[in-house]
Amino acid sequence: MGGGQVIERAVRDAAKAAGITKPAGPHTLRHSFATHLLESGHDIRTVQELLGHSDVKTTMIYTHVLGLGASGVASPLDLLDEGGDPAD
Repeated sequence: MGGGQVIERAVRDAAKAAGITKPAGPHTLRHSFATHLLESGHDIRTVQELLGHSDVKTTMIYTHVLGLGASGVASPLDLLDEGGDPAD
């Protein structure tokens, strides 16, 4: 069994052990990782670099999936209202 198959099986086994009934594989984790980074306010260029995309247009697909558009960008004033530190 090749390295990719080992990882594929490990992810599927972990999903099953966690009670996840939908199909899940390494690509599912990749999508979840990118989505959670964007949801938590990380910038698109950082996500692009982490995913290894050469073109930011590929990474921008995740913003469409989230339905964020420009409204998904938090201003430093929004962070103050939430009690956060805009320097973080």
